[in-house]
Amino acid sequence: MKKHQKHAKLTKPNYGNFARNEWAIIGTPCGNIQQLAYQLIQQLTANYKVAYVDADHAHGDAPPADNNAMTNGAALEYTDKITHHRFDTKAKLNTYQYRPYFNEQDLVLVNGNHFKANKQIVVIDPKKEKSLQKKLDRLTDVRLLLLTENSNGIPTSLKEHLPNWQTIPTLKISDIKGILKALESDLQQHISHLNGLVLAGGRSQRMGTDKGLIDYHGKAQREHMADLLNEFCETTFLSVRQGQSVSSTNYPTIEDSFVGLGPFGAIASAFLKYPNHAWLVVACDLPLLDQTTLQHLAAHRNPSTIATAFNSPVNEFPEPLIAIWEPKSYPILLQFLAQGYSCPRKVLINSNVQLLDAPIGEKLMNVNHPEELEKARTLISK
Repeated sequence: MKKHQKHAKLTKPNYGNFARNEWAIIGTPCGNIQQLAYQLIQQLTANYKVAYVDADHAHGDAPPADNNAMTNGAALEYTDKITHHRFDTKAKLNTYQYRPYFNEQDLVLVNGNHFKANKQIVVIDPKKEKSLQKKLDRLTDVRLLLLTENSNGIPTSLKEHLPNWQTIPTLKISDIKGILKALESDLQQHISHLNGLVLAGGRSQRMGTDKGLIDYHGKAQREHMADLLNEFCETTFLSVRQGQSVSSTNYPTIEDSFVGLGPFGAIASAFLKYPNHAWLVVACDLPLLDQTTLQHLAAHRNPSTIATAFNSPVNEFPEPLIAIWEPKSYPILLQFLAQGYSCPRKVLINSNVQLLDAPIGEKLMNVNHPEELEKARTLISK
C-alpha cells in the first residue's frame, strides 16, 4: 500500500541549527574559542554579517549581576544600547526559534563545546582531548583542523572517526589568514544560484489586453523578458496565476500558491518551490528594459542584504519588480504577510537592501495603459 503523506511535501531551505551557513569551533577551552571567533569576526565584518553563539559560563545559581526587568519577573526585555539593541527573554528557544533571529547573517560562528553546527572547525588541543572524544558525534562535516602550539598531532580517536582526515586542511590555530581564507572561500561558494522570474500572472485590467502577450520586440513580451533574464539566470520561469493557461512557451511556469496577493504572492510562491535560490524578478510590463540595465543590477548584487533593487526614477522608492531577492528575504516576506502586509515595496523600504540608480532611468518605465503603450512603441522605434 502507498504510504499516507500526512503533510504537504515542501522543499526545505538549507538551514543548520541556527542559520544557512554556520561553523562550530570545538576542541579547545571556551576562552580560546571566543578569542579565535572574535579575531575572525573583526576581519570579516567589513564585508559580511557575522554572528557568534556561545553560552554563559557563570554558574546557573549565581546571583543576578544587576537589577532589571528580567530579575523582577518580566518575560521579555528590550534595551536600546545606543550602539546596538538587546533582547532578553525567558522563553525556551530551540532550532525553530533560533533561525528567524539569525536569518540575515552570512555566517554564524558557534562555540562547539556547547552547541552543534552543520560545519565544524576542530582544534587539536591536548587540554581538551578527552572532552573531544565524548563529542565525536558532533563532527559531521569537519572543514578545518587547527593545531595548538603544544599539539602532538591528530589523535588516533579522531583519525578513526574521520576516515578522510588526511584530506582536511590542517593549519596552526595562530594562522588567522589561513583560517580566513577557508571561511571566505566557503562564503563565496555559499552565494545562492540565481533563478529568473517573469511576472506574467496579472489580469491587465487597466491595459484591457494581456500585457504579457503584447509584441514590442517581435515576440510576446513575457518571452522577450524571459530571454533577457536567461542571460543571467540558471533557470528562468514564468510566474502565472492559478488556472492561467500558458501556451506557446518554452519556459517552465510557477503557478501562484499564495493566491490573490499579486506580485507579492508570485515572489513568495517562487521561494516556496525553490527556497535555496535567489530570484531575479521582473514584471512583464517593462518594454524598455534591456540587457545593460540587468547587467548593472547583477554586477552590483549584494547577497549580504535581503535584496538588490533599483531606486524608482518616478518616486525614489525601491523598485521591487526589477530586483534580485535573496533566499533570506523569504521568511521576511512571510513575516510581513503575517502582520497583514502584501506589498513587496514595503518589505524593501523596511529592510536591509542594496539600492542602485539605473544607468538610464527611462529603461525602468512600466506600461499599464494604452496611451503608455503607444509612447513605449515610439521610444523603441527611435
